Amino acid sequence: MLASVSRVTNALVDLEREIDAPGAGLDRLCLVPIPFVPEVRLHLAEDPIVWWARMEAHAGRALPPPYWASVWAGGQALARHLLDHPELVAGRRVLDLATGSGLVGIAAALAGAAVVANDVDPYAVAAVTVNARVNRVAVRATGQDLLDTAPTPVDLLVAGDVLYDAGMAARVLPFLRRAATAGAEVLVGDPGRGHRPPDGLVVVADYLVPITEPSPGPPVRRVQVLRPG
Repeated sequence: MLASVSRVTNALVDLEREIDAPGAGLDRLCLVPIPFVPEVRLHLAEDPIVWWARMEAHAGRALPPPYWASVWAGGQALARHLLDHPELVAGRRVLDLATGSGLVGIAAALAGAAVVANDVDPYAVAAVTVNARVNRVAVRATGQDLLDTAPTPVDLLVAGDVLYDAGMAARVLPFLRRAATAGAEVLVGDPGRGHRPPDGLVVVADYLVPITEPSPGPPVRRVQVLRPG
């Protein structure tokens, strides 16, 4: 699947209109610093479900769930790890897979990487564009579904919170292994949603991350940064 140019353009127009609109409320986007990565600010939804409902009503059709409108624990940990260890990314080619808001890719760019951020949701591609702009970094956003393709030549592949259900894990894990076999360093931010394989991934770092995503559970979650090994 490919997020077409027209769909991305329309999504970008929608997001820019939302950002520029006056007023406040649960159905609005707000520019906020990220709790665990305060160096980065993102346009996020006050309440993603309420925002999604209003946007679907406006569009008159179903829209993809706005995962990009929240900041997820795996991405927060991975972004923190890159900023605390800039030698991992400085001067390197980085692919941020299933980027969502663009948090991890923006962190890599702040640390000196040349970044491509990828997501199949055209609104996520648009969100990366506006979020990179506000953080004054260059991140190229693409909408191609990469998971069934040969990995793009990169030095580092980063993926925050991609093992969120069994179906996604079944598609993304082989892609990550292919990327590692092709020579890329691979880092995954995983908050333990239950779809991590029992072997094949080595813990690089542990973080206790404040939770801001719309999900039940404790206010802080343990997140591991993993690599194939």
